[in-house]
Amino acid sequence: MEMHGLVEVLFRTPHRAVLATVMEVEGHAYRKAGASMLLLENGSRYGSISPGCLESDLSDRVEGLLRSGGAEMVEYDMRPADDFSWGEAIGCGGMIRVLLEPVHGMLLHVLLEVKRRLDRGQEAGLLRSFVSSYTQAEYKLTEGEPNAAGDAAVLKMEDGVLRLVSSYTPRPRLLLFGASDDAVPVVELAQKSGFRVTVADWREGLCTSLRFPRASRVIGQPERIVERLQLTERDYVLIMSHHYPHDAKLLELLLPNQYKYVGVMGSISRTERLLGGRPAPDWLHYPVGLAIRAAGPEEIAISIAAQLIEVRRKSTEPRTEEWKGCESNGYLSRGRRGHKNGRFQAFHPPGRHWKIRRLRP
Repeated sequence: MEMHGLVEVLFRTPHRAVLATVMEVEGHAYRKAGASMLLLENGSRYGSISPGCLESDLSDRVEGLLRSGGAEMVEYDMRPADDFSWGEAIGCGGMIRVLLEPVHGMLLHVLLEVKRRLDRGQEAGLLRSFVSSYTQAEYKLTEGEPNAAGDAAVLKMEDGVLRLVSSYTPRPRLLLFGASDDAVPVVELAQKSGFRVTVADWREGLCTSLRFPRASRVIGQPERIVERLQLTERDYVLIMSHHYPHDAKLLELLLPNQYKYVGVMGSISRTERLLGGRPAPDWLHYPVGLAIRAAGPEEIAISIAAQLIEVRRKSTEPRTEEWKGCESNGYLSRGRRGHKNGRFQAFHPPGRHWKIRRLRP
């Protein structure tokens, strides 16, 4: 879950919350700097910053943070120094610094402004200027980075002040043309994958809120749909109405412009007939979906969602190091379970700077 999902939770929850943000990573990193999650006072968690290795320990800190009202920076050092290091125990082996902030006052105000910008399809940014170690910060809404590939953060020193600059991107927009039954699982998976979905069809009885409860809907012929939505080079389109004349017309309207992705349901020969001898642009994908030998609406929907994610992530920086799973034998919480090679212990050096380490027995 990226920031657009987290601020929606903040907007509707009656519970107090702590925002956890990855400030820096070294070595193996499951999530990059800028990844965030929300920890609510009732124990609920939204989003993740690890495959489950760190969240229990973070949750244990929520009560104290809400009581004190101050922020905290936690460092989890999982770089193995020897065979008994805890990095081996959980299968990670990197170092991650996490900023924990109670969401109230100016931070809450700025995050709700971030939500408004993201809801309008605009980038947004959050500038933190630390005034007292990591315990207090000044917050400011910024424009964000228009070319940022997903949520990101940069930690830097300016004029003697440590600043964390976070950039948040809105959900990419997906137009799905065709409201037949096979569109339902595609819409559901695309929404879960972080897309803002608009379903368009000329058949009013199919394009309903009952069938697509969380998607925007447009009723009309291809010309009206394209005119109303004002598609841009950042948009994704799926053509799957199974109606040859309508698919041909929509593709004809799309061809003169540039898009992030256009996928066409159907065989290669059918799409080439739709093209009518015109060259296929590099943003056109057919047959739609990744080649995983999918069969049936659900599997085809998975292959389509996977291709959407693949295209979306192509503009991100390649991650040369990843956490290869997180096979923990014990929680990283204050009520830690024993481990056959030792035990987990938390200690904090000066400056409220936490480090988690597993000690030998």
